[in-house]
Amino acid sequence: MQISWINSKDIIEYELRQLVLDGIDVSQLNNEWQKLKMTEPSNSKLDEFKSYLYGKIEDDHNYSLFDKINYDKDFIENISNKKNVDYNLELSNEKLYDKILGGWLGRSSGCLLGKPIEKYSREIIKEILEKSGQWPLKYYMSGEQVPMEIKQKYPWNKHSGEESLLENIECMTEDDDLNYTMLNLKVAEQYPGDISTEKIAQSWIDYMPVMATFTAERVAYKNLLLCIDPYSASRFQNPYREWIGALIRADLWGWISAGKPQLAALRAYNDASLSHLSNGVWGEVFIAVLISLSFVLDDENELIHKSLEFIPDDSHVSKAIKYVIQLTGTENNWDIIVNSIYKNYGHLHWVHVINNVALITAVVLYWKKDFENAVCSTVMAGWDTDSNGATVGSIIGSLIGASRLPAKWIAPLNNNIRSSMRGFDNSKIDDLANRTAEITKINLENE
Repeated sequence: MQISWINSKDIIEYELRQLVLDGIDVSQLNNEWQKLKMTEPSNSKLDEFKSYLYGKIEDDHNYSLFDKINYDKDFIENISNKKNVDYNLELSNEKLYDKILGGWLGRSSGCLLGKPIEKYSREIIKEILEKSGQWPLKYYMSGEQVPMEIKQKYPWNKHSGEESLLENIECMTEDDDLNYTMLNLKVAEQYPGDISTEKIAQSWIDYMPVMATFTAERVAYKNLLLCIDPYSASRFQNPYREWIGALIRADLWGWISAGKPQLAALRAYNDASLSHLSNGVWGEVFIAVLISLSFVLDDENELIHKSLEFIPDDSHVSKAIKYVIQLTGTENNWDIIVNSIYKNYGHLHWVHVINNVALITAVVLYWKKDFENAVCSTVMAGWDTDSNGATVGSIIGSLIGASRLPAKWIAPLNNNIRSSMRGFDNSKIDDLANRTAEITKINLENE
């Protein structure tokens, strides 16, 4: 039996790729791996090679993930010791709720838009949409317009892809990009003032089915079930440690830390550290801070620059964001911007954090508060279409509020959201926003 993401073959394949990004010479190990693959090895042989791989890396290259953990901790401790950087939140309760509801609705809508074609390349997405007369994308995708040969060639995403097509939409369908937002809401309700990595890990076990997880989260969940300490679950045989999984969990920490970027950063760090390291962590911290600041800042350039202060200058995530700032500051053509991002980061896996955070940043800087063009351009650009659509939708929704979101994008959701999280299926989106706003108000009073 092979369980995706945690079987030895996947672990070996993606670990070798990640080590290259970490600057480790694995050419010899990769040669050995390619020779072994040609023999169609048994599961036991794959397990043996996996153990051999991790042993060789630590012994021969003196490479330890503890170094990354210590670096991450040192940086976040500096953040926590910074002088107060909170803003005065001059919002009525009604306006606060409107912005939080805007974030929930924007996240749902952007995710739903990208679900049917998740994992397909930019070229394939364009082919599907052109052949069905839907390029450039301006609304939820219709499957009825897609020729049968295209449907057979490119099946819809097996995770609720068909249910997310225009003619089938009844609600926000089940998706990990919203599951984690709901789960983190539960964490914040259950453990007010004590949002530690350990408490988040306990909530995963209590509320989240293991097969509702993917990549780094599935590895971390498996490690928790093996009784590995929550503070070590991210580093044990986890080649996805710098992928996008933590970034998609950022929003709730931003909403409940409205105008308090320091708290948003610390909460996001505690969450991300359960499953990710280094750039994987900084992707979540950056987005959480950005959403926190969306309650007090209105200019997108200022939002991005201020959020950058909360991640290390020398991290790949920071460098990618700074590259995009320069790119969007000098280039006015969106297609050229996307082509340039692909030229620099197109070699990365479609759910790595660096390429996706670069695209998210570009969309926010280029399209600003234009919700429709922003989410559509995000999805048409490929990579992690539903996650990026969700995050862009959340950022813009939080900036402009639910009252300014286009009705055509919101009405099909029917204020309903499905979930595989215990206690959250068929939730009302406005109720989730109300619960979030209540926590935010308590935090504003107590912190």
